[in-house]
Amino acid sequence: MEGVLVRKIKKICVFCGANSGKDVAFVNATFHLGKVLGKRKIDLVYGGGKLGLMGCVSTAVAQHERQVLGIIPSAFTVNNLVGETCGKEIKVATMQERLVMMMELSDAFIALPGGFGTLEELFQMISWAQLNIHNKPIGVLNINGFFNGLLSFVDHAVKQEFITPRARKILISATTADELVDKLQAFRFEPDPALSKLKWSPSSSQKEKLDLTLRL
Repeated sequence: MEGVLVRKIKKICVFCGANSGKDVAFVNATFHLGKVLGKRKIDLVYGGGKLGLMGCVSTAVAQHERQVLGIIPSAFTVNNLVGETCGKEIKVATMQERLVMMMELSDAFIALPGGFGTLEELFQMISWAQLNIHNKPIGVLNINGFFNGLLSFVDHAVKQEFITPRARKILISATTADELVDKLQAFRFEPDPALSKLKWSPSSSQKEKLDLTLRL
């Protein structure tokens, strides 16, 4: 990291599965990520509850005496559907409100193995970065090659000129937690000159919410 401007990261939002997955390596690597965040004095923002990898990462961060914040739609708390959140919990009305709050309260984002929900959260953050709604680093922890196919697809989309080489740089990847956090800290945002001219109004609970549903 010598000679590289290091971004100050105090809170990382982790997107991951509410299942543990088939490979025990997913669980082990998730617990290790929590340990790494704890050692680096980084707090966790996540989707709440204690299921699957979401429970693993929140438990690990809490065990290393860092703050944990779960942001969860109220619908998930009915009948204890996802279990008790490890740490502080904020209930929101919608999935979209949850993601906006995650964006606002976090300094960076990491995606671990997961399903459609994890992928939706990951690509929403990428598209918002591309639109200059935020300039925070985004990375995937590629445990046992889980994201190989996704990364290959993204590179294919670049070759087919649907994703620009500049936008491709938004998505960071690494195979270990330490390497990924180092890359997030070294990330330098390069906005698209045209899209950087877009002006977005900040969201506020006291004002009309910004519609962030635009997709490219």
